[in-house]
Amino acid sequence: MKTKILMLLVAAGVLGGCTQNLSDGQTGALVGAAAGTGIGLVAGGSFGAVVGAGLIGGAVGYLGGTAIGNSR
Repeated sequence: MKTKILMLLVAAGVLGGCTQNLSDGQTGALVGAAAGTGIGLVAGGSFGAVVGAGLIGGAVGYLGGTAIGNSR
């Protein structure tokens, strides 16, 4: 339980600590990684599964954000 709370606090700190303007791809990567990690934690996956979900979420978020940025 402590690990889950710590991971959520780290994710919130990373998202809240961004002071510069981020590109659409970077924003998508941050949101996707946080969402993937959160889903992995809620699903009760092992540490490897949670990290994998965060990496996959970040990659998909980056691609989606870049596509949105290019369509503007």
